[in-house]
Amino acid sequence: MIDEDRKKGTADKIKGKVKETVGKVSGDKDKEAEGKVQKNKGKAQDKLGKAKDKVRDALD
Repeated sequence: MIDEDRKKGTADKIKGKVKETVGKVSGDKDKEAEGKVQKNKGKAQDKLGKAKDKVRDALD
């Protein structure tokens, strides 16, 4: 079973990468920075979800 944090983290990584790319292409530094922040938030959330999965699996 995959933790919800992993799902949300993956979604944020994808959304962030898209925003970052749009910002780069359009020259919008704010959008690019916003995308990087969202992407990094998603990475952290994904790692949290993976840790929860490991704990859950160890307890099973």
